[in-house]
Amino acid sequence: YSKTDSGIDLATLGAYRSELLESMIDLELLAQGARASGFKVEETEIEDRLNQMVDSAGDRGEFEVWMELNGYTQETLRTALVKEIEAAWMVATIADQVPESAEQVHARHIMADSEAEAQEILALLQEGNDFVALARERSTDLATRENGGDLGWFPRGLVAPELENAAFALQPGQFSGIVVMGEGFHIIQVVEREGARPLSQEMQLDLGLALFDRWLEEQRVAAVIERFVSE
Repeated sequence: YSKTDSGIDLATLGAYRSELLESMIDLELLAQGARASGFKVEETEIEDRLNQMVDSAGDRGEFEVWMELNGYTQETLRTALVKEIEAAWMVATIADQVPESAEQVHARHIMADSEAEAQEILALLQEGNDFVALARERSTDLATRENGGDLGWFPRGLVAPELENAAFALQPGQFSGIVVMGEGFHIIQVVEREGARPLSQEMQLDLGLALFDRWLEEQRVAAVIERFVSE
């Protein structure tokens, strides 16, 4: 832990600089993606943005003071605006890929702390014992135990891959073998499934965020990113 003479925490400052750098990289990747998709920023849109900024500043003189304080020239500001518009277009394009409905399953689970305990529960299920009753008696997931292990409805792309793969491999009434997730051992049962169930707004938002994160990660893997940060 250390501070500068002004009292600024250097660790906090370093974390902020790192986060800012990653945000700049994301912005650049989004802008590149827009250009690769054939998007072109119209000159009129840049002019509109500049006029809005002048209006917000109060007048041209105040706007030029703002530019100088923030280290912008006319050229660098226009470049920044183009990149911002391109990135916004790419974000909207990714968001548009989220459907209004999707295949979904309604599932339950029973969680055990050890494989041996999970094996015991699985054997009881195979003997015909009720899944809901066993979940209430034996599940160690306190969040779902009281409601019989109910996980609700979910589409692909929102839950852990292990849970998703197991659940979407089942038909209503079927239960899985033992699925290892994190430090728990799970048995999953599908209650219902629908091929095109409407997605709630929350699900659409979550899917959009997941799609956005996946797109960025793919771009980062494919891109050559050079970070030059002074110590």
